[in-house]
Amino acid sequence: MDMRLDKYLADMNMGSRSDLKKQIRRGSVTVNGETVKDPAVQVVPSDCVTYAGRMVSYTVFEYYMMNKPAGVLTATEDRHQRTVLDLMGKEVRRDLFPVGRLDKDTEGLLLITNDGQLAHRLLSPGKHVAKQYFAEIDLPVTEEDIRRFAEGVVIGRGPDSGRDIVTLPAELEYCGKTDTGSSVLITIYEGKFHEIKKMFEAVGKQVLFLKRLSMGPLRLDPDLAPGAFRPLTEAEIMDIGASSVPQIPKNV
Repeated sequence: MDMRLDKYLADMNMGSRSDLKKQIRRGSVTVNGETVKDPAVQVVPSDCVTYAGRMVSYTVFEYYMMNKPAGVLTATEDRHQRTVLDLMGKEVRRDLFPVGRLDKDTEGLLLITNDGQLAHRLLSPGKHVAKQYFAEIDLPVTEEDIRRFAEGVVIGRGPDSGRDIVTLPAELEYCGKTDTGSSVLITIYEGKFHEIKKMFEAVGKQVLFLKRLSMGPLRLDPDLAPGAFRPLTEAEIMDIGASSVPQIPKNV
């Protein structure tokens, strides 16, 4: 995986490409022990690169788990509202993105990475990756609701075809009563827009609270506070079938 020296350093959040080019030309960077003043020099992740005397190890892919809070957009950037990447601050690399989306008012597990192949596998409709949510509903959930969810629910009509939009079978488990209705666990195997909310609307109920607990084998760390994030562990990275070996800490 060859890349320009300035890109290598920018990917590791050492600065902007324009500033790094200036620093490279001033002799602030070495590659394998030799000072390099050309920003376009090709390097590979295994090279030994230092910037201002500090070693900068390159990580091809990075993987983070976030406990997304309500009120934050699942997006890389937005001019008017705070996004999940804003929560991560300026110390993380700039090519990260959230895998899939959670509605603004939905909380819970969010995978953030720069591994496009992994994201495609987890989001591909044909893969039917299980996603489990905890939800609070405004009314009691019945056995009839459980049966209908298991068969697939009509949640609308296609704007072009005029055909019914039917969800894949989902697993609905009653957890107990709440002050306003009931709590449930629901597992879906696709990710249609507002799918869970529309499924409950189809059976005459409203979702009051929604939190994602898992995505495939990846489960939300109960120790993560809303808005907090952490790198995935080696075991978690292997479990989700990531494209790279576990990430290497940057020595900066």
